Parts: sequence; C-alpha cells; structure tokens
Amino acid sequence: MIHIIPKPTDTTDDNSTAAVAGQIRSQGGTCELIDIYRIDPFMPPFEHEIVWVCGLTQDEHQFEVLQALSLSNVLVNTPQAIGTCASKVFTTALLMRHSVPSPRTLFTSSKEIASRFIEEHGRVVIKPIYGFDGHGIFLIDTPGQLGNPPYYLQEYVPNDRDFRIFVIDGEPVGAIMRVSDTLAHNIHQGGTGIPSEIDDEMRSIAAAAARATGVDYGGVDLLRYHDSYCVLEVNGTPNWHCMAAPIPALLARYLLEKERDLKA
Repeated sequence: MIHIIPKPTDTTDDNSTAAVAGQIRSQGGTCELIDIYRIDPFMPPFEHEIVWVCGLTQDEHQFEVLQALSLSNVLVNTPQAIGTCASKVFTTALLMRHSVPSPRTLFTSSKEIASRFIEEHGRVVIKPIYGFDGHGIFLIDTPGQLGNPPYYLQEYVPNDRDFRIFVIDGEPVGAIMRVSDTLAHNIHQGGTGIPSEIDDEMRSIAAAAARATGVDYGGVDLLRYHDSYCVLEVNGTPNWHCMAAPIPALLARYLLEKERDLKA
C-alpha cells in the first residue's frame, strides 16, 4: 500500500494527487489518501510502508508528523529534503557547496551589508526565506526598500522566462518553459507554461541540484545565465503543469519500484 498525503492546492480541474493515484492503480498497485492532521505521531497507523508527500502546507504540525512517520516508513520526499527546499538559504548553501551555478546571493541581518550589495549590483531581487508559488518576490534598487531583516538578496538576472525541470531519482524527465512579463514566472503568478526540450546543460545542472538537495523527485527552476543556466530554487513538492512528459505515470512507476524494494 502506498499512502499519499494529497496536495492542498488540488482542484477538480487540476488534481495532481488523483492523477498519480490513478496511475498507481492502473499499474497494479494500491494506494490510499491520508489526512496528516488525523495521524498521532506517537502511534502511527502503519509501518514499513511508502508515504508519498504530494503536497504540504508550511505548517509546523504537518512537518512534525512527517518526521515522526519517517522513523518507521519510507517517505518520498523525506522531511529533510522538503525542509531543505523550503529554505532558500539552506538550498543556496547546498548549491554553492556542490558547485551548482546560482545567482550571486547575500543573506544577512545587517542593513549596512545589504545596502552595499544593492549598491554593487544596482538592482537586486529580494525574496522571503520561506515561500512558494512566486509570492513575496520583488525587484528593488535602493536600501529604503529593504524592510525588516533578515534579508535574502540575489543579483537580478534580466530575463523573460525560466525553465522548470522535473527530476525523478536523479534523472530529468520533463521540462516546461515559463514565460511572463513579470519578475516571477510561476504559473500561479500568471506565467504561461510551454513544453520544453531538456538540453545537456539543463540536464546536468538540474540533476546536480536534485542531488545536492537530496530530493527523490523535485522541480528544479533554471534561468539563462551568461552562456549557461543557473538554479533559482528546487521545489520538493512540485507541480508539473504543461509538461509533455507523462509525469504521473513516471512518478507512479517510481513509487511502485520503491515499494517493491522496501518489501524485498
């Protein structure tokens, strides 16, 4: 049995959870949706099972229950990987440590240091440390726009598009180009998704980012950067809107393989 924590943003017309659950069943597996709020972390209702985290809110209760479930089950993705991807600071630190290209970035509580970074780069992007769907991302050019610390700032890379690469078990399997005239190209912010090919540089950089952050599956967001690409972030519970690749079938196959390995 594969236990699924459903994506909280699913709708009738866009139901990622149901798409993968249907593929699990069509490939001969069994699965059930679980309500994480009804699970007692000290007396979990199952052990030695696969738990697929399709989605999660940024909620202390959910995260703590996930960690407890991971003591006696195999979670995809692990709480550690989801927590890593939720933190832009830790994600960037891991990317830098593994020499994965990313924009020049500053994290500081010092307004003076942040001001110097703005003066050096002219315009910078300020982002929330924890965020999703492109919310809270702004382009600023003066220290007066900084707000309250701490500050997570990145150099501004002019662009009108980004690329989301979907990676499963270290292998890029699908991609979209997201085009918009706004700073955040996320589809939830009005971006338009177009299926994209994955070139060799995309493949190498996306796979390296997934390894660095420890995700079993993830969405790696890339920007054109000089003559190559850089990684903006890695999403540990990604959507796959507009991809030509059959992501639900591929994810279902991966989960069933994990289940067979666990029971072997």
